[in-house]
Amino acid sequence: MMNRPKTNLGVTIGKLRLANPIICASGTFGFGEELRGFVDFGSVGAIATKTITLEPRAGNPPPRIFETECGVINSVGLENPGVDKFISEKLKAMREIDTKFIISVGGGSIFEYSKIVQRLDETKDVDAIEVNLSCPNIKNKKIVSQDKKETYKVVKALRKVTSKTLIAKITPEVSDIVSVAVAAQDAGADALALVNTFFAMAINIETAKPYIGNIYGGYSGPAIKPMSLYRVWRVASVVKIPVIGGGGITDADAAIEFLLAGATAVSLGTVNLVYPNKAKEVLAGIIEYMRRKNIKDINKLRGSMNV
Repeated sequence: MMNRPKTNLGVTIGKLRLANPIICASGTFGFGEELRGFVDFGSVGAIATKTITLEPRAGNPPPRIFETECGVINSVGLENPGVDKFISEKLKAMREIDTKFIISVGGGSIFEYSKIVQRLDETKDVDAIEVNLSCPNIKNKKIVSQDKKETYKVVKALRKVTSKTLIAKITPEVSDIVSVAVAAQDAGADALALVNTFFAMAINIETAKPYIGNIYGGYSGPAIKPMSLYRVWRVASVVKIPVIGGGGITDADAAIEFLLAGATAVSLGTVNLVYPNKAKEVLAGIIEYMRRKNIKDINKLRGSMNV
C-alpha cells in the first residue's frame, strides 16, 4: 500500500519559514516563557512578542482591560522592559522554546524605531521584526499607519538598518487601508500584519466614568472578525507580499476564512487570554479541513475564495 502524501503546513514570510501558519499575536502571549506548561508550542508557528520600546515603559493607568459582551477593550500602553533589558534578560529564556519569535517594536519617532531595530538586528536570536505602526493606546497625535507617507518613511528607514524579515503591522482605523499597505510594501516591508484593534470605549453609567483608565482603548475579540476579514481580503488582493491576517479568530473555521481571503498566516489574539493553548485546537481543525478537502499544501488555500 502506498503511503498518503504528507500534508504541508509550512508557510514562508520573507526569510522566515514557519512550520505552520499560526502566529500568537503581540500583546496576548507575553514573551512565550510565561506560558510554559500551558501551551503545546509545537502547534505555534511563531510568537509575536509584546511590543518593545527603546526605553522601559510603565504603561497606562489602570483599569487597563474591560470585557464587553463580544470582546475586550484594552489600553495597556506598551508596558515593557525596554530593548536592552529585553535582550539581556528575556531572549535567552525565549530561545529555549521550540518555535519562531517575531519581536514587535514601537517608537515615538524614526530615531527610536531605528535604534531598537539596530539592536535587534545584532542578535541571531531574533527571527523577525514586526513594526508596530498601529498601537491605539499611546498618546501620539496620529497613529503612524493612518498616514501612508509616514508609513513609507518609517518602513524605508528601518529597511536600511536590518536584513531580518520586516513585518509592518497597520491599523484598521483608516479610510483607505490598501494605500497604506502598498506604501509599506513599496518601502521594503517583507510582509504586512493586520488588523490591529479598533478604537472603542465603555462608560459606567453609575459613576459616569469610563471603564478604561485611559478613557478609550483598542477593541478586539469575536465582534471585529467580519470587519478584519474584509480588510485582509482587500489588502491581500492588491499587495504582492504575504499578509498575516487576524482579528477575532476564535476557532479553526475563522482561521480558514482568513486563509481563503488571502492571508499567508493567521494570528490568534484575544482568544489566547482565555484559552492559551487554542493554537493546538485551531491547527488540528485546519488539518482536518485540508484532509476533508483533499488539500495537501496549505499554501493552496491562500486566496482560494470562490467569487
